[in-house]
Amino acid sequence: MICLKICKDSTAEDLEPIASAVHSLLGIPTTIRSVNCKGIRMERGEVVDWDYTGPILEKVLEDKTTIRTVPKEGVYNGKAVAVTPIMTPDGELVGSIGVVDLVAALDILSVFREYPDIIDEVEEAKKRHT
Repeated sequence: MICLKICKDSTAEDLEPIASAVHSLLGIPTTIRSVNCKGIRMERGEVVDWDYTGPILEKVLEDKTTIRTVPKEGVYNGKAVAVTPIMTPDGELVGSIGVVDLVAALDILSVFREYPDIIDEVEEAKKRHT
């Protein structure tokens, strides 16, 4: 039997199955690291860095809270990212994981201008559920 466990000292190799699952599910750049070891960065279906950390991964480790922002430095400089802490059930911080935030990158107004029926569908759905 194989059991996947992570801790503060998990290596990039230990974290790769988690990053791979998230990256495969979402199809967007994914980063992960533990508290005491650098981690990995995945893009286009493969690990592109086995010794990775970034400014927002570090900030999340420091603040122990989810951060959605646009970094001013690092590999994802100028791109919206979402990064969250990885905590044990007891509340112990073991790492952080992040993705490029595609939702923040969308120009919602242009989407609604190009697809005006979306607004009508949302309004109809609201009426049906109230």
